Amino acid sequence: MVIANRTRDVAAELVRQLEACNLRVHDVPFDGLDRAGLHALVGQAASRHGRLDIVVHNAGGCLWSSLEELDEEKLDATLALNLNACFWLAQAAIPHMRANRFGRILVTSSVSARVAMGGGTHYSAAKAGVNAFIRGAAFEHARDGITVNGVEAGFIAKPGRGTLSTPENMARIGRFIPVGSMGEADDIAYAMVYLASEQAKYVTGQTILVDGGSTLPETGFAVEQQWGIE
Repeated sequence: MVIANRTRDVAAELVRQLEACNLRVHDVPFDGLDRAGLHALVGQAASRHGRLDIVVHNAGGCLWSSLEELDEEKLDATLALNLNACFWLAQAAIPHMRANRFGRILVTSSVSARVAMGGGTHYSAAKAGVNAFIRGAAFEHARDGITVNGVEAGFIAKPGRGTLSTPENMARIGRFIPVGSMGEADDIAYAMVYLASEQAKYVTGQTILVDGGSTLPETGFAVEQQWGIE
């Protein structure tokens, strides 16, 4: 298993956690999110292990801004991380996967691809592009033994990281999610494990919504009415 993160300390810590679970894993540095940097990353991984079976683009983030105040730097950075990297990782991985007639390309998308968020129009556009990428790439490579799928994540708690994951905000947000709470990282991981497995061999070009039902009601008012939230 190969781990790559733009922040080396984060990658190193994840390696330690996985090794504690008796998994063989190492981290690979990479130079950037451009085509050259990501092709080099995939090349290192494939060379070290002799083959490449699964690639997961588990990157996401946004420099929040209103549409009116959005500048080129924020737009370019958001697209590079969330959307462009899907193309370069897949492009680099496909020849290795085709050679073995097996491959799983997985992408973390977001419910933002289908619902609006103030200050995140560029992020929503990037994630909607991710969903379109999944469908197009899946169609192109269906006869190569390669499936392409994704997970649309809802509100996922990251305790100790970010203002959304403070206990107060987690409780406040959870009130407006039908299942009653924010999700956990494992909720996304379990969906990814399925999509990477042999059991999902007949699934391609799809995204799985893992959002606790947050996209089901038309508005937050519907949730209030259903459960009597005040």
